[in-house]
Amino acid sequence: MTDDTDPFFLYNLVISEDDFQSLKLQQGLLVDFSAFPQKFIDLLYQCINEENKEVPRFLLQLSSGTVLGSSPAQLDVVETNPFKHLTHLSLRLLPANDIEVKTYLATCLKCIKEEKLMIHHKLKKTEDDLTRQLLCTQQSLNEKSIELENLKSESSSQISSLKSQHTAEISSEKEKAQQAYSQLLQQCEQQRKEFESSLQKNSQQIQSRLNELEQSNKDLLERRYKAESTVRELRAKYQNLEEELQRAEQKVTSLGRENSALDAECHDKEKEMNRLQTRLAVLEQELKDKDQLVLRSNEILAATQEQKAVLEGSAEKKQVQIGKLEATIKSLSSELLKANDIIKKLQGDLKTLMGKLKLKNAVTVQQEKLISEKEKLLQEGQRNLHDIQQSLRLKEEEVEKLQEQLQQTDKKLEESKELLKTNENVISWLNKQLNENQSVSSNPSSAPFKRTVSPNQMLENRVPLHGSRINYPLPSSYSLIPYIHQPSIDVGRPGPRVGGMICV
Repeated sequence: MTDDTDPFFLYNLVISEDDFQSLKLQQGLLVDFSAFPQKFIDLLYQCINEENKEVPRFLLQLSSGTVLGSSPAQLDVVETNPFKHLTHLSLRLLPANDIEVKTYLATCLKCIKEEKLMIHHKLKKTEDDLTRQLLCTQQSLNEKSIELENLKSESSSQISSLKSQHTAEISSEKEKAQQAYSQLLQQCEQQRKEFESSLQKNSQQIQSRLNELEQSNKDLLERRYKAESTVRELRAKYQNLEEELQRAEQKVTSLGRENSALDAECHDKEKEMNRLQTRLAVLEQELKDKDQLVLRSNEILAATQEQKAVLEGSAEKKQVQIGKLEATIKSLSSELLKANDIIKKLQGDLKTLMGKLKLKNAVTVQQEKLISEKEKLLQEGQRNLHDIQQSLRLKEEEVEKLQEQLQQTDKKLEESKELLKTNENVISWLNKQLNENQSVSSNPSSAPFKRTVSPNQMLENRVPLHGSRINYPLPSSYSLIPYIHQPSIDVGRPGPRVGGMICV
């Protein structure tokens, strides 16, 4: 530690690594030996930065028991806060001896001499540069002074020539100005005379014009009074017309509301008509389907009539019923056509009503009456449609019943066919047996034995019918006739024969 004002002020401190460890333990330092110098320098810079403040935060305190320079001193780095002065670092400095002071002073002298030599060399260089610059500036000054003298002589000659030219030009311009002035005076006198004559004429004209204007002003005043009276009358009429217009606008708004309501009602009626038309189309399609079904049933009935004559009576009854159904369907179709005509008429009436609503807004009362009548007609048409729908449902139920009856008759026909087939098979078999018996009875000598039929054999012959899942009872017209055969000698089978039952 040194002082620039006192060259003999010198304190030294040498800290080894062991000394630093003891210092670290004593003061509770957290840095290592390698980082200690840089941290100490940082603390010194913080103290320097805080030096010029009113209340510095970091301070350097150097204290000694006696006069500084003769005894050891203590250097403290202190941080101040409102509560306490915190000492970050405290170092004990030793004063230097004579040899150290002499060496320090010698190094200081050496440094000062070196700085002096450096400054002397710099001064010499600056003197040489300045002398060179002076010589250059003096030469340039001499050249510029010569140029100035030449320019002054040239400018004086030019000024004299310009003065002579300007004097000649000024004299010529003065002469021209005098001539122009005289001409202007003459022109002004002529114009003054002309203006006086024109002013007299204008004054006369203005006087006559004033007289005319006064007369016209009187006329205009009279007209204004009349116009004011007419304006008052027109204002009164205008107010009356405005009141009438407001009333008319109120009527127009009310009529517009009524028209909008009527338009909405007509739109709803059109929607209802479209819905009814779609419903009618569906009903017509259903009627067509029913007609097709009836035609198919007619074909089936005709086929059944051709196949078996036994069921002709029942088929005729069914045809009569079908004819009745066709008549009812035709009547329903005629009623539907009538309903379509009514709907078309209603649509035409609605179109005419829409045209009347667009063209004549004033006849709203009559249109309301017509609409009420049309609504009644629509309600009647809806009722008719409802009745027709109910009748159609009833007819559909009847047709379904007839279809069920037809199905039952078809089943019965099939059963009767199967019975007929079985009976025909039995009859053919019996005829064969009868023919064989007759041939045997007519030629007893040629036959080696007689063959008889037993009921068990007949049942065995009917087994295939049971196998084909046809098991119907025989009708009452088929009776069992006993057949008694006399005992005869059979070559193949010895013993008496037993009489059997033959089905005829």
